[in-house]
Amino acid sequence: MSVSLRAQLLLFLISLSSRRGLSRYIEDIDASDGFYSLLSLDQKRDSEDFISRRPLRCLDMLAADGYFTFVASGPQLACAAFIIAEPSEVINLELSDVNIDCGAGDFIKMFDGWVLKGEKFPSNQDHKLLPHERYTDYCSSPGPGSTSRSSQNVAMIFFRIHSPDSSFTLAVKKLHNPFPCNIMSQSPEGSFTMVIPHQRRNCSFSIIYPVEIRLTELSLGQAKSNELRPQKQAWTGCSGFGDYVELLGGNGVDTSQMFPVADLCFSLSGFAQMKIGCDNSVVRLVSSGNYINRVSFKYRLLEQNELPKSRENSLDSFCTVE
Repeated sequence: MSVSLRAQLLLFLISLSSRRGLSRYIEDIDASDGFYSLLSLDQKRDSEDFISRRPLRCLDMLAADGYFTFVASGPQLACAAFIIAEPSEVINLELSDVNIDCGAGDFIKMFDGWVLKGEKFPSNQDHKLLPHERYTDYCSSPGPGSTSRSSQNVAMIFFRIHSPDSSFTLAVKKLHNPFPCNIMSQSPEGSFTMVIPHQRRNCSFSIIYPVEIRLTELSLGQAKSNELRPQKQAWTGCSGFGDYVELLGGNGVDTSQMFPVADLCFSLSGFAQMKIGCDNSVVRLVSSGNYINRVSFKYRLLEQNELPKSRENSLDSFCTVE
């Protein structure tokens, strides 16, 4: 049985901890701001005017605006902090009071998105920047690189520090994004509308849960039909059209590595729905740039009795759809 993507996030940190002797930092992550609370149904929202000030752990998850200071008590060779905001926000990161030795191998790198087990979100094909442009390296950037703004509602930093008492402060500020694109949802239930206004780009909404997705509105540049077409049927797909929506399912965060569940290359006046029994369920809007494309959808967590039964040595053991 596959490990859920939510568990992979935590296991990723634990694996770093076990390799680098950082288990005490995992033990210090409490229910108020750790992975479990961040991705749980009962997550408590911070008030909009709340500014957090607390130490930054070697392995951490941040979901609030604030100032987070890291002070090394000894060599910390494999540290990472994941940052997540609301779907309609982007994240501004700023480093200050940096006291590290770049010449001794220390580094702080900010990344536009998330990297998990070698996979990137958003994927390379869906991000507006080239892979190397998504990194801001404090030590290597001219000037040096101390600020970074994400293109979507997730970002992260990697850092390595060798000497005790080395330190830095990370300021996290979330900003409004009028046209959200490539979103990682914090909740397994909700609704959202993605709009691409005359731009040639791809936008994904990623839900790290098995869910039922109901498309309630779809406006594309070309109208071809009016029904949801699962990939299991004899259907050539919508990839030949410049504007379409596809539903994806999979075990990781990189949409280019996920299983295409269904696609739609037509405007929709009613609704279409599908259950995706995967660790990660994605609505992906592909736009040619010739039109204003819009998709609205609702999603809900599948109940235990709705989850598919896994079958060994088949695609269903990885991801089953209905």
